[in-house]
Amino acid sequence: MSQLSSYTKVRGGRKAAAGDVGRPSVAWALPGIVFFALFAIVPLAIAVYLSFCHWDGLNSPTPVGTDNWTRLFKDPEFRQAAWLSLLLTNVSWAFQTPVALLLGVWAAGRQRSRIFLSAVFFIPLLLSTTAIAMLFHALLDLNLMGSSTGALLTVAFVGGWQFMPFHTLIYQGGARQIPEVLYQAAAIDGAGMLRQFFHITLPQLRNTITTSSVLMIVGSLTYFDTVLIMTKGGPGTDTTILPYLMYRTGFQTYDLGYAAAIATALVVVATGLSLILVRFSGFGSMRSTREGV
Repeated sequence: MSQLSSYTKVRGGRKAAAGDVGRPSVAWALPGIVFFALFAIVPLAIAVYLSFCHWDGLNSPTPVGTDNWTRLFKDPEFRQAAWLSLLLTNVSWAFQTPVALLLGVWAAGRQRSRIFLSAVFFIPLLLSTTAIAMLFHALLDLNLMGSSTGALLTVAFVGGWQFMPFHTLIYQGGARQIPEVLYQAAAIDGAGMLRQFFHITLPQLRNTITTSSVLMIVGSLTYFDTVLIMTKGGPGTDTTILPYLMYRTGFQTYDLGYAAAIATALVVVATGLSLILVRFSGFGSMRSTREGV
C-alpha cells in the first residue's frame, strides 16, 4: 500500500508538473494575441461597421444600411479596380516565383560567392518602398509609364524587385531542409541536375511554394505607395487598383463609408484567394514532405 501511494504521489506530481509547464505557454502567447486583436481584429471590425455608414471623416457616422454595398456591386470603377488588382497579383506571382525559387535553391548551395551575392540580392528589401518608387519613377522612361500595359507591368516589376529577396530567403530555408540523401540516391540512379530539380527539389518545396504564394498574393493585393508615387492610378484609371481606389475615395472625395466598403471587400478577396490556394494545394493537410526519409 505504501508503494502504491508513493507511486500515485509520483504520478500526481508528474501530472501537476506537466500542467504547470503548459500554463506559461498561454502567457507567452497572450501578448501576441492582444497585439493581433488591437491592430488587426479591432480595425477590421471598425471598417466593417463603417461600410454600413455614411461618413465624411468629420461628422459622426450615419448608418445607411447596405447602400454602400449596393453601390459597390454596381460601380464599374470598382469592377475595373478589382480586375486590375487580380491581374497585378497574377503578373507579380508569375514574375517573382520562378526567379525567387531558382535564386533560393542556388543560395542554399555551397558556392564560394554565395554569401556575398546573397547579401547583395537582399539589399532591395532593406530599402523603403517610397524610396524605391521614387528612384524608379526618376529612372524610367515616361513613355513607358504612359501606356496602360507598360505602367501595370512596371508596378509589378518594381514591387517584385523589392520583395523578391524575401521570397528568395524563404525558398533558401526550404531548400536547406531537403535531405541530402535524396540527391545522393538520385545521382546513383543516374539522374542529372535537371531531373533532380523537377523530381526532388520542387516536390519537397511544395509547402514552401504555397507559403510564399499566399504572402505574395496578400502583398500584391495591397500595393499602394508604389502606385501612388509612380502612376497615381494612371494613365487614366489603368493602374487604379483597389487600395488606390480606396485611398482616393476616402481621402480625396471624403466618402469614408464607401472607402470602408472597398477595404472590407479587399480583405474578403485576399482571404478568399489565400484559402483557395491553401485548400487546393494540400497545404492544409500538413502532410510531411519527408516521408520515407
